Amino acid sequence: MKHTISSLALVTLLLSACGGSKEEDSKGSKDEGTSNDTSNPSQTTNVEPYGKLEDGTEVKIFTFSNKNGMIAKVTEYGAILTSLEVPDKDGNVKDVTHGYDDLAGWLTNTSYFGATVGRYGNRIAGGKFEIDGEVYDQLAINNEPNHLHGGEKGFDKVLWKGEAVEGGVRLTYTSKDGEEGYPGNLQVTVTYTLNDNNELKWVCTATTDKATPVNIVQHAYWNLSGDPTTSINDHILTIPAKYFLPTDKTLIPDGTLAEVANTPFDFNAGSVIGERIEEPSIPLQLGKGYDHCWVVDGEGLRHAATLKDPKTGRAMHLQSDQPGVQFYGGNFLDGTATGKGGVKYAHRTACCLETQSFPDSPNKQDNPAFPNCILKPGETYSHTMVSKFSW
Repeated sequence: MKHTISSLALVTLLLSACGGSKEEDSKGSKDEGTSNDTSNPSQTTNVEPYGKLEDGTEVKIFTFSNKNGMIAKVTEYGAILTSLEVPDKDGNVKDVTHGYDDLAGWLTNTSYFGATVGRYGNRIAGGKFEIDGEVYDQLAINNEPNHLHGGEKGFDKVLWKGEAVEGGVRLTYTSKDGEEGYPGNLQVTVTYTLNDNNELKWVCTATTDKATPVNIVQHAYWNLSGDPTTSINDHILTIPAKYFLPTDKTLIPDGTLAEVANTPFDFNAGSVIGERIEEPSIPLQLGKGYDHCWVVDGEGLRHAATLKDPKTGRAMHLQSDQPGVQFYGGNFLDGTATGKGGVKYAHRTACCLETQSFPDSPNKQDNPAFPNCILKPGETYSHTMVSKFSW
């Protein structure tokens, strides 16, 4: 299995001088591949005050768009994608993410809507791990009996430093040695950009001065209908994967890779999400639906998933360089979170597709089926996720 820690390669990606056809300009590319464009220099990033934290610190929000009608907004708090507006096949532009209308709402965010989560996204069993014989057992148990998404105050609940860049925003944060129980000072950079090929790119890099687990994840909730009151069970999902990770009842992987063939976990050919969700499958019962990690076929930046709403024609073609993708079907949304426009987010009204390393990898370092997640001094963690939209 390819390791997720590698030396950072500096790659200059140039914006294409020519636009697409008129159909492509108005409806978006149908190609699932990515272009060489990393940004949209024809559009500037608008920077505005977004509110203040309890201590009076000002928080900014960054807005950037493309020529096809897409608009992205990202805030310094939690490096959160607060909204993404996308046209449909009839030209109707709607926000396709769950979240909140203002900073006050985001400060109550317990579902990780839109956030950058870390230092370790997903679960670590028992809130502890070992590196080179040293035990670290002070991680918060915030998802009983496990540690989830970096702890009580993970990357989703801290203030990042934002800076407008061509076609987007760059955010930086230093996670100090001992923060949430993790070793080492971790320097993290996250960049969001949007280009005229309808690609929203999220790129994360990090370095450390002490060996530490790293798995930083973008955690947007998607409902491509643009109507947050509707279920995503009618969306069509494709995941190119021969295997997924079975878990115990606390959603910790058991260490094996299970074949998806002839199970409700086979999305290779594209399937309606809700079509098999009630089948008598033990993994589905343990997860209360889909909340599992798939082992994405291939290596490098490659197709990780496609999500499509057949009614509006909106589709998201996801690419990533990570070994896995966690598909979470919104099983724990229960109407208690009141989001944008006063909507109470009900059961399975959005889903997440989180490209990442495998859950609980810090405790499975001797398992050859699990990728390396330990970042050491002198190495650079790198994670690229590209969400390309069509309609």
